[in-house]
Amino acid sequence: MRPLLLAALAATTLTLATPAHAAGPADPWVRAWGDNGVGQLGNGSKISQQTPAAVTGLSRNDVRKVSGGGGTASGTGANATTNSFGIALLNDGTVKSWGANTTGQLGNGTTTNQEFPATVAGVYGVSDVSAGADHVLAVKDGRVLAWGSNATKQLGTGQDTTNPYKNPTPVQSLDLVKDVGAGCGFSVALRQDGTVWTWGSNANGRLGVPGVPVTTTTSRETPQQVPDLTDVESIAVGCDHVLALTADGVVKAWGKGAEGQLGDDKKADSPTPVDVAYLGTVARVFATNASSFAVLDDGSVQAWGKNDTKQLGDGTTANRTTPVPIDSLKGVQEIAGGPDFTLAVLDDGSVIGWGANAAAQLGDGTVVSPPGTTTALPPGSGVTHVAALKSGKSGFAY
Repeated sequence: MRPLLLAALAATTLTLATPAHAAGPADPWVRAWGDNGVGQLGNGSKISQQTPAAVTGLSRNDVRKVSGGGGTASGTGANATTNSFGIALLNDGTVKSWGANTTGQLGNGTTTNQEFPATVAGVYGVSDVSAGADHVLAVKDGRVLAWGSNATKQLGTGQDTTNPYKNPTPVQSLDLVKDVGAGCGFSVALRQDGTVWTWGSNANGRLGVPGVPVTTTTSRETPQQVPDLTDVESIAVGCDHVLALTADGVVKAWGKGAEGQLGDDKKADSPTPVDVAYLGTVARVFATNASSFAVLDDGSVQAWGKNDTKQLGDGTTANRTTPVPIDSLKGVQEIAGGPDFTLAVLDDGSVIGWGANAAAQLGDGTVVSPPGTTTALPPGSGVTHVAALKSGKSGFAY
């Protein structure tokens, strides 16, 4: 991977004092905040959090990756429900899960919600995990395990069923996998040879396979290679779109494009990978629900896609069909976000956010949407990663 020249501290347009119970430099825990109606924050309660609160029993030093799934709400008022959940991959190769379990996405053999992290039985030696809208993917010894909803064949079992799987099940005909991404009803895998494979729903062309009808009812129940796409170094999967970063620093995108998230100067879906326009050499890519971000080799950040709540961070509410520079962001290590907000961890250990905040999804102690960026965790917090629910209003830092 090309060296990433990181810039200095991020300048935020709004800096808040750190709440007394927020994580400090000595705090060891994975932190979570925002909506918590089904226990998706993993702290043993269903009480929403306006500031980062500890996830029960999850130490940052023990965690390799956190991935947030679900978030889609149904019903209204007191009857509203959500399928939000969290997954953590530990350094010892085991996996823990918590939150909603309506489609078996916790992998514990039940459909009972769980308000604190518990180990997924029988899963070990895992190197990567990804939580989608209602399913989970995990890589073990180059093979992929999947569990949760299979309504659009997103588990890739090769069996002619749309029934959910409440326990981890092998994905068929796929090996030598190094990275996975779970989207909304579909799945993506990056093999060690730089090829990309997809399965599940092909709505909006999110499988990247031309010739397959782009409808909500068309799905593939086993992995199929995305044609004419090689030398891919990393992938980033949103709800309905995919980004692929090639070895020469070019970003390819496919799937839904109505909000400009493909970055090809159009507002149209694409069933085949297209080049993201007007980008320099890219070091890292990140996909939120319907927005896209790239950190360039010089450390600068560019963004495109959905922006109706200022989630791109460019100070406007205009969707962007091509990348625009986000000049206020410096020293970005990682970006994550949901449908209406974005989080970033900086090289000084701080976590900042921007966009909507009505559900406290920015973690700054308020429910007020800021005009620019706001601070969830201060410099020196020890945090190096952020995560967010695929379609919800909760965030994680670890």
